[in-house]
Amino acid sequence: MTPISALWLPILVSLVVVFLISSFIHMASPWHKGDYPKLANEDAVLDALRPLNLPPGDYMMPRPSSMAEMKSPEFIARVERGPKVLMTVMPTGVAKMGGSLAGWSLFILIVTFIAAHVASTVLAPGASSHAIFHTVGLFTLAAYAFALWPLSIWYGRGWGITIKSTVDGLIYAVATGLIFMWLWPN
Repeated sequence: MTPISALWLPILVSLVVVFLISSFIHMASPWHKGDYPKLANEDAVLDALRPLNLPPGDYMMPRPSSMAEMKSPEFIARVERGPKVLMTVMPTGVAKMGGSLAGWSLFILIVTFIAAHVASTVLAPGASSHAIFHTVGLFTLAAYAFALWPLSIWYGRGWGITIKSTVDGLIYAVATGLIFMWLWPN
């Protein structure tokens, strides 16, 4: 067992490195540029939604009010007529990146801390590089990537976005695993 207090340096270095890698992937590379294509009639869609004054939140349409309604011919006809929509309405105004970046940093810190905790309970100081990389890398891969898959499985999110985000998660996991290998206490 390794005391978690001995892992503060790889936790903090991982936080910074994953944050920087993700910033590069999302802001400087074209990797995610086409994830959300622009609608040809975007203004018409926004003009139709604006008078509804929808509060921020997640919406599904058509949405039955009960299991019984889901089986009704009227609801089935609405579904068949389409379109089927799953959308997130965000607050109006320019996005404030500070809160999102702080939330992302906190998420990275939590993932890395839990990975360090898991590794600290099963690995001793001076553990093999393979065991460190394997333990930390697999945990962080699962945390960064696999939670996204149900969005494609259940909610129709495009698999392209999910696969690209899984690759991002793999990159973050490899970086974190390498940092822990490098900074693991002897």
